Amino acid sequence: MIRRTFAAAAAMVASASIATIGSPALADNTRDKQWHLQYLRIAEAHRISTGRGVTVAVIDSGVSDHRDLSGSVLSGKDFTNARGSGRTDVDGHGTAMAGDIAAHGKDGSGALGIAPESKILPIRVLTTGRFSRGLGPAISWAIAHGADVINISLGGGATPDLFSALAAAEKANVVVVASAGNRPESHGITSPAFVPSVLAVGAVDRDGKRAPVSATGPALDLMAPGTDIMSTSTNNRYATGTGTSDSAAIVSGAVALIRSKYPALSAREVVARLESTAADKGAPGVDPEYGHGVIDIVAALSTDAPTPTDEPSPSAPVDNTQQAGASTSTNVTASPENQPARSTALVVSCAAALAALGGLAAFVLVRRRRQ
Repeated sequence: MIRRTFAAAAAMVASASIATIGSPALADNTRDKQWHLQYLRIAEAHRISTGRGVTVAVIDSGVSDHRDLSGSVLSGKDFTNARGSGRTDVDGHGTAMAGDIAAHGKDGSGALGIAPESKILPIRVLTTGRFSRGLGPAISWAIAHGADVINISLGGGATPDLFSALAAAEKANVVVVASAGNRPESHGITSPAFVPSVLAVGAVDRDGKRAPVSATGPALDLMAPGTDIMSTSTNNRYATGTGTSDSAAIVSGAVALIRSKYPALSAREVVARLESTAADKGAPGVDPEYGHGVIDIVAALSTDAPTPTDEPSPSAPVDNTQQAGASTSTNVTASPENQPARSTALVVSCAAALAALGGLAAFVLVRRRRQ
C-alpha cells in the first residue's frame, strides 16, 4: 500500500489519499477481480436499468481515453488548463472513478461500471499536485452543462462559492455524491461531504464491514464497497485501489441507474430511495459508523421501494464554523439530509462565517485514493 499525506492548510478541511497500486491487470481477468459487482448483484440490477440517458459529472483529475470508456466520455472542462476539455488525466484517479461508474467492457472482459450506459462529464480540478481553484466553479459548471449526478471523490476546504454551488445543485435537482474521507487523516466527515444536501459515502470491505480506512461521523449517509476495487486507469490499463473515493463513485453509478429507470423522481426522492432500502449495519437505525447502511441497488430499483420525502434523519445540526477551521474533526455533525430550507440556512451561515474570516483565496483538494 502506498500512502501519501498532504498537510491541511489553515482554515481548511483536508484528508489525504490512501492508494493501493498493483501491477497493471490484463483485460481478460479484470472482471473476475471486480468483486463488488457480485456483492451488489449488478447483473440483476442491469436487467432493470443500465443508466441510459443520465450524465454523471466526475470532478477530479480528468478522465483519459480507455477502451472500456470509449464513447462514454463527453467533452468537459479543465480548470487547470484553459484549453483543456477534462480529457487529460496524468495520475489515473479520475479515470478510475469514471470506470467505477460507466465502464463497459465487452463479453465479460475488461472493467464494468455500475451504470455502463451513462455518460461521463469530466471536470478536471487537479493535476499531480493538491491545489485547485476550488470546487464551487466546477460544480456550477457541471450544473450548467446538464449533469444529473455529480461525483466528488475528493476532500478539501470550504469556500462561500462551494456552498452557493451546492445550494444551486439542490435547486437544480442534481444529486451530489461525495466521499466521506479516509482515515487516519480524516476521522470525521470532511468537506464537501458533511454538507446536508450532499450524499456522504463511506467504504465497506468484502464482508460488508466498515473498512478501516473509512471516516465516520453523524453526517455519514451511506456505505458502499471501497476496498480492492479494480477499475480503469491511464494508458488503457487497470489498477486496484482502496478508499472512499471508489465508494462514492459506486453510489454515483447507483444514482444514475435510478435516475434512468425513474426519471420523474426528484433528487431528494432518489436519495431517499437509496437510504430507505440500504442494508442496516452497526447500531440499529441510522448511526455514525454506517449511516443508513450499505447500498442495495436492486432493492432501490424495485418499483415498490419506499420513498420517504419528509422524514428527517436523527442527526444534530452542523457546527459550520468549526468545520471550516478544522483539519481532521472527529465530531462532525450534520442537519437532516434532503431538507431544502435547512440546507439553505447552512449555505448562508457557512458563507457568512467564511466571509468573516476573509474567505479562502485557495482551495486544497486531495485525492481520496490512488496517487
